[in-house]
Amino acid sequence: MELVEALLGGRRGRRLLLEFALESEAILLTGQAEHPLHGGLFYASYREDFARGEAVSLFGPGAEEGRKIIVTAEDVAELLAATGLVPVTAALLRTVLARSVDTARYWQPPEGADVIAASAPVRKELVRVAGHLAASGSAVWWMRTATTGEQWRVQWEQEDAPDWWAPSGEPAATVLDAWHQALEQEERRAGIERPADPAANYGGEWWSMPPAKLLHSTGTFEDGSPVGLWCVEDGFGWERAKTRRVEVPEAVRIFEITQAADWAQLCHDHPMEVTAQKRHDWYRTTGRVGAWVMPDFSQLARGYDGVHLTVAAYLGLAGEAIEVGAERASVIAGWNPDETHWFSDEVALRGEETAWVCADANSGDGTWSRVAE
Repeated sequence: MELVEALLGGRRGRRLLLEFALESEAILLTGQAEHPLHGGLFYASYREDFARGEAVSLFGPGAEEGRKIIVTAEDVAELLAATGLVPVTAALLRTVLARSVDTARYWQPPEGADVIAASAPVRKELVRVAGHLAASGSAVWWMRTATTGEQWRVQWEQEDAPDWWAPSGEPAATVLDAWHQALEQEERRAGIERPADPAANYGGEWWSMPPAKLLHSTGTFEDGSPVGLWCVEDGFGWERAKTRRVEVPEAVRIFEITQAADWAQLCHDHPMEVTAQKRHDWYRTTGRVGAWVMPDFSQLARGYDGVHLTVAAYLGLAGEAIEVGAERASVIAGWNPDETHWFSDEVALRGEETAWVCADANSGDGTWSRVAE
């Protein structure tokens, strides 16, 4: 998948481009009260969310007048066209990537900002932003395969961090077998208890990654900080974490997801029926009605030691309906960019832990720093 194609073809990529334009405006208009693109997108997104029945409201001085403001996608496109773009830096790319990942929601319809970004007039203007990022060369690593010599596990240190996120330490085959059985049981149960109407108000486990109790890791950004530290879908604002290096054998076999055809192949070769348990969530996020499958990673593990999703593939595919043959489809959901899930017990943690702390974690732009020893 080419970088520009990924950035324009998926909701996470388009949101990243929009965030880059917004950040450019904020930098160029520092100290000025008016940020036209930010304001226009705010009101256009508000109307999109309100129109679909989302519980959104405007508060504070001017709220009453604000509810009457009408900004269309065409208006946002004009504002975007007039917005200058700042030079691309590694830090800026990390910021907008993290923002796009944090705003991922696959159990509900796309957010208003994502709807605006997908509209024809705005998407046309985003071509300029995509070309700007691609021409810089700073984002070329988003297309890289797993960097086996530089893999890091992130362990959240918060009390509210979910237990299922942490590797269990059990043999990978045991984890995969239990996961497979649990999904099959849930599909049978959902087939009995849940309605066939995809628009019914039901939900469940909407994600489609391998079991989180497996060891999973990411590569690093240019400054050496793990990608998984910054980029977490629908983040919880965690402020403390510890990272540890993951040692990967030289002969490791990794299935790389770089384009839609790779995910479709996984679903075709190792299909797991999940229509009954995921149809309601995946209908809401994609609008598609029909049968759904996801990869049976317990079968993939017989021929591979891990599976990796590139950053570019994440941006172009996450949350989108990916066709699997003529009658079925699937969704990449719950993954983080540049993430590898490991099926082999030969892949193991090594070395000492590094402690990290995040400043302004709840702002959406938290900055992670190593804790001094």
